[in-house]
Amino acid sequence: MQDLVNPIQLERFLKGIDYPATKEDIINTAKKNGADENVIATLEKIEDRTYDGPVGISREIGKFE
Repeated sequence: MQDLVNPIQLERFLKGIDYPATKEDIINTAKKNGADENVIATLEKIEDRTYDGPVGISREIGKFE
């Protein structure tokens, strides 16, 4: 089972992203900021839509618990 990504980690890996942001934007920004495989794998599971901010992304990740 993968470790859940906490909101603090998420904010660090999404530093510099402009919202609204697509799933693709989110994953690309996280990769650019050095996110590990667990973070990327988790972000790849989120719904493919536009997000207005980190709260929406965290809420989506929370569905995986």
